[in-house]
Amino acid sequence: MDRLAKAAGHADRGVPLRSYCTGLLLPGERKSVEPMAARLAPENVRRMHQSLHHVVADAPWSDEEVLRAVRDYVLPVMQKKGPVVCWVVDDTGFPKKGSQSVGVIRQYCGQVGKQENCRVAVSLSVATWTNSLPIAWRLYLPEIWASDPQKRQKAGIPEQVQFETKPMIALEQIRQAVEDGVAPGVVVADAGYGVDGRFRKGVTELKLAYIVGVQSTASVWEPGKQPLPAKPYSGTGRPPRLLRRDKDHKPVSVKQLALMLPAQQWKTVNWRQGTKHNLRSRFAAVRIRPAHRDDWQAEPHPEEWLLIEWPKGEAEPAKYWLSTLPAATKLKELVALAKQRWIIEQNYEELKQELGLGHFEGRGWRGFHHHATLCIAAYGFLVAERSRFSPSAHAGNLGLSAPALPKGFRPRGSSPTRAA
Repeated sequence: MDRLAKAAGHADRGVPLRSYCTGLLLPGERKSVEPMAARLAPENVRRMHQSLHHVVADAPWSDEEVLRAVRDYVLPVMQKKGPVVCWVVDDTGFPKKGSQSVGVIRQYCGQVGKQENCRVAVSLSVATWTNSLPIAWRLYLPEIWASDPQKRQKAGIPEQVQFETKPMIALEQIRQAVEDGVAPGVVVADAGYGVDGRFRKGVTELKLAYIVGVQSTASVWEPGKQPLPAKPYSGTGRPPRLLRRDKDHKPVSVKQLALMLPAQQWKTVNWRQGTKHNLRSRFAAVRIRPAHRDDWQAEPHPEEWLLIEWPKGEAEPAKYWLSTLPAATKLKELVALAKQRWIIEQNYEELKQELGLGHFEGRGWRGFHHHATLCIAAYGFLVAERSRFSPSAHAGNLGLSAPALPKGFRPRGSSPTRAA
């Protein structure tokens, strides 16, 4: 906690930061300020409430500095159990009623699997084969929020925060991690990021390999093929530079290519042990050149991997990935890295269900990020404890003591207790 207080820029914040993180780790159904205050100080709920509310909603400490302190403490402990293998980009949604909370609009929400009134945050996590830790976190600010001065002022959105797509946010997070010297890993992301050519190019320019999902309609050149060269120079005007394609020489979709592959190209691969049995499926991997907008270029895209999953018994392939891992990479390694994104689902499940990531009830930019940062700090503590001692350590089972709640206490918004 001394590290967090120092990162938060003021020694006086040490006690409320410790209290807030303790409240997140203690057992309890709701991890918003009011019920945490009641669990932490039943004899003086109001005073504790004010302290917790101030440190999370009002105090001007840096989320980036605190997350950096968490990372510097937790990653070395994680790495004692195994090296960093990947950096996982993801986003998660928080269903929210009303329209006044920062960033809320009707958009796709992964938590409910459909369009919903919600806000969405983008994260970057560093993962070994057995553990992962979010190291960057930022709310996706829709354009309607970014361009509305009244909304910005009411929610306390910093002036420097402007509209950025989710891939742009993720790329900035990756760039900062590179600058900070974080142990490198293969960048892993789903098709929401992989379809963005600028995102893939940006990762490559940072000298990182990637394995990212793409949609079945993504266009590629068949193995061994590439665009036609520029037209011959006619001797007048500027020499032609752009690559070409025509009706007899054109790219195909990754789905078309998958359906063209011979049966012997498909291999069954086990990628990890599930709760009941080994997880396995059929995969094929071929070397291709992406074709997206290459007829506006003078040079073809470099070769990379196309990885395809086609589960046995299914009518068509299920998933596709592009990867800049070396040409000598084995199929099993490609599959293992592509599937390692599952570990982030564990992050979010524990952060939401046990540490109250989605329980913050304020509406402002600062409070939303401060709450998430302290949830990640508490989660980092759990990851470090598991790496050191008990793999079963989890929130609510750490031997932390808490006084009984005040008699008859019920936080705002909770349902009345039913009679037996």
